[in-house]
Amino acid sequence: MRLLVSGGGTGGHVYPILAVLQQLISKVTSPSEVCYVGNASGIEADLAARAGLPFQGISTASLQGSAPWALPARLTRLARGTAQSVRLIDRFSPQAVLATGGYVCAPTIVAAWIRGVPSLVYLPDLTPGLAIRVLARFATRIAVSFPPSKSFFGPGKAVVTGYPVRAELLKADRFSSRRRLGLDELERTLLVFGGSQGAHSINVALSEALDELLEICQVVHISGDADTSWLSARRDALPQAVVKRYSVYPYLHEKMIDALAAADLVVARAGAATTAEFPALGLPSILIPYPYAGRHQELNANYMVESGAAVKIAEADLEKGVLSKTVAELFEDQQELARLGDGARRLAQPSAAPRVAQLLTDIARPNCLTH
Repeated sequence: MRLLVSGGGTGGHVYPILAVLQQLISKVTSPSEVCYVGNASGIEADLAARAGLPFQGISTASLQGSAPWALPARLTRLARGTAQSVRLIDRFSPQAVLATGGYVCAPTIVAAWIRGVPSLVYLPDLTPGLAIRVLARFATRIAVSFPPSKSFFGPGKAVVTGYPVRAELLKADRFSSRRRLGLDELERTLLVFGGSQGAHSINVALSEALDELLEICQVVHISGDADTSWLSARRDALPQAVVKRYSVYPYLHEKMIDALAAADLVVARAGAATTAEFPALGLPSILIPYPYAGRHQELNANYMVESGAAVKIAEADLEKGVLSKTVAELFEDQQELARLGDGARRLAQPSAAPRVAQLLTDIARPNCLTH
């Protein structure tokens, strides 16, 4: 099966595609029959290359929050990207298109509609953003992670599948992961990260709390590129007795699964991936939702808290020393930590990737054009 796939801007839009392709490759398709369409300077280009997938960059732009004077130029870029996508479809002859969100996938879905190619749009968040709301009108089917999300779309168009996670995550072992990361296998482990682009406010709060935290746990910190330099200097200045208890990385690719599996507790933003990857491991979390981006993260965090899987800290409270206090309280109360882990585990949907793969197979054109 020949597939065009598109989604980007954050890892939360890319990893579901990779999870679905794991299900399809060797069964009904191969890497050479997949083309990843995205922003050539976006995170999706790097992750697609690491996965061995052919990649095609297109022109694209976001319309959300655009100043009136910027709108014509952005519409022109979207029109150019749509024309590029139409030509790619004519050349590649896909049997189906999968899109997972981010404005980068808009031209591809519109082009698929123009050329009559079936498309599946996957919504990773609890509520759809502007791109997904618009693209739903052009898509053949919609896959959603949560039952309440179906109400945003027309009757019979949306299917609840869950959030696809990579097979390696479901098989990960805590102690093996700690060994691969050079961690103490028996030490309590805190994972801190702010999403694929990092989060400066979380980095600052962690740095301020670091001395206290290293007394009770070892810390794996994924900081994003922008803050890695000064955080590495912060690590180098630690007392020799504790310096090995703090690991800082700009970003983790293949080893991100090890970082998740190694953790007893995670501090993170509340992007779409948190609602699936943490439950897959039964991982309790402290969520600090990004207060912008259409409140998607706030809603994701509320869902996790209401499900008994996480606690939430407001961005504004990070300056008040709440982070170290909350981490310490959870590590001291093992019963509460276990309760949050059980709550996360109840949300796990390990069959999500096979469900999305099957849905994509069901809508695909039976025959593609020959070359």
